[in-house]
Amino acid sequence: MATILLLSYVLHFISPARIPFFAVLSLFVPFLMILNLFFGIYWLLKLKKQFLLSITVLIIGCFFSAPFYKISGNSSAFNNDLKVMSYNVKSFDLFHKKKESKTPDGYKFIASKAPDVLVIQEYYHSKKNKLNYPHKFIKYRPNSNKYGMAIYSKYKIINTGSLDLKSVGNNIIYADILKEKDTIRIYNIHLESLRIKPEEENFGEENSEKLVERISNSFKTQATQTVKFLAHEKQWKGKKIICGDFNNTSYSWVYNQILKGKKDAYTASGKGFGKTYNYWFPMRIDFILTDENAIINQFTTFTEKYSDHFPILSRINW
Repeated sequence: MATILLLSYVLHFISPARIPFFAVLSLFVPFLMILNLFFGIYWLLKLKKQFLLSITVLIIGCFFSAPFYKISGNSSAFNNDLKVMSYNVKSFDLFHKKKESKTPDGYKFIASKAPDVLVIQEYYHSKKNKLNYPHKFIKYRPNSNKYGMAIYSKYKIINTGSLDLKSVGNNIIYADILKEKDTIRIYNIHLESLRIKPEEENFGEENSEKLVERISNSFKTQATQTVKFLAHEKQWKGKKIICGDFNNTSYSWVYNQILKGKKDAYTASGKGFGKTYNYWFPMRIDFILTDENAIINQFTTFTEKYSDHFPILSRINW
């Protein structure tokens, strides 16, 4: 287990386009960390020197991989912070509460957090939509006027665009907002889905070979999408915030390629596991990244279950 965890640290150097099977291992890094921690404690209680093996590998991970758990975070807040929320809303399926329910619905939850910029994946157009923003950019899927992605903003949007990925259900869009004298580019990323269903024991499927093949193919598609995004991103030299559902963890090649030259809001100011997907072990697959010059004053992962994803919010300044 220590050897497998050690090998997993180099996964983010290997593109899934080359060896897609290795990329599957990145999903299990949190599990491997917990397992090695257990072994380390077990051997320590037994007063056996083998505890050094697991503990050493875990310490190495502190330098070569993203944190699995953060004990404390930054709670600073300033009036001129830009409050950004990223949320895969799953077509707003669970946003509406019954009339007799006393708990707020998903729309009221978002309103209570009052983000200046709201970035949505798996958007669905409906008359029941209660999002109230003066500016917005919605990009629908090909051959659809209902499903797509959206960026809402309290600040004026002066430019928009789409990378028009080949995948029908996924895309990357952007909007340039004007905050005082600053133009800030907001990217909304939704990479190829792995189609993991939380209510099912997917990795225990009878036909596990087909499952691994399906996930491997999704990782290959993600690699292609990432390359396209990075080429587009290079053209923008100003301030930027990258939000979205990467459908991959912080131990993946995809995440680490997109992270280069940027800050992860969770790593800078978050705490806890940062779990963003409702699965049986902590999976952080939704991210808010900024350029290196940004100051991350706050990062929060919420636990409200209005979707199969949990919303994340960060306060950002320059």
